[in-house]
Amino acid sequence: VSPLIANATGLDVLDLSNNSLMGTLPECLLRFGKYLSILNLRMNMIQGVIPRKFAEDNKLRTIDFSRNQFEGTLPQSLLHCENLEVLDLSNNRIEDTFPDWLGTLPKLQVLVLRSNMFHGFVSSPKEARSISELRILDLSNNNLSGPLSIRYIMKLTAMMNQDKRWGKLQYMGDRFYQDSVIVTMKGLEIRCNHFGGELPKDIGNLKSLKGLNFSHNNLTGYIPLSIGNLIELEWLDLSSNNFTERIPQELADLTSFAFLNLSENRLIKPIPQGGQFNKFKSESFAENPGLCGFPLLETCTNNS
Repeated sequence: VSPLIANATGLDVLDLSNNSLMGTLPECLLRFGKYLSILNLRMNMIQGVIPRKFAEDNKLRTIDFSRNQFEGTLPQSLLHCENLEVLDLSNNRIEDTFPDWLGTLPKLQVLVLRSNMFHGFVSSPKEARSISELRILDLSNNNLSGPLSIRYIMKLTAMMNQDKRWGKLQYMGDRFYQDSVIVTMKGLEIRCNHFGGELPKDIGNLKSLKGLNFSHNNLTGYIPLSIGNLIELEWLDLSSNNFTERIPQELADLTSFAFLNLSENRLIKPIPQGGQFNKFKSESFAENPGLCGFPLLETCTNNS
């Protein structure tokens, strides 16, 4: 990426995605003119660390550095991007602790850190309004660990509001975000980490969630009955954990439910019947030796 491009100070959108750009990212690119709102470098081969100095007066609303070879830690100067709505750093080699400080960005609505090497605990927000605007949070395929923070979940207030407008991508604010169709179908995705402990019952407060994927972690205990409160939920994946006891009957009342995967747990007792459960296949419940009833071949006895 030539440093000369920074001379185009009147640009509003810089989209260099889906090319074969190599080398490191010039620091001058982050000190662009005051008009730049969208910086899209996804799907290239840019390497090295993300430059340390984002301009203090920048107007960036979307930063997409996904699918490159960035490494190292995140620069704290990202906090200068006070208008940032979308930050996608997925599929890089970034190695850092969980950047809880990003939650202080007042307009951040989409945070995608998928497939990096973030590690450690997801700590509780320190400021009252932290992460309150987040609608999409994707932390999957990292090395995050520890229990799921109830305080963190309770700060996701934008996911608690049932506002139909968000289904039309109005939270994006622009048509240049390349992953908009894919990412908006997510909600809270933390698959393939090392989270342990029980799934907090407060998860049921996130009533605008379309999708929930906590698969391939070390979660234990019951599946909270409160998940039945997620009336807009379309898909749920809790596979490859250590959940025990019965599947909540309340899940059968979710009318938008289209995908369910509870395989590879330690669930027991009859599978709920009725509603969307009449459409799920046996693969949704595989590798739970204690389960019985349709669609499994194992019939339930009076003692089940």
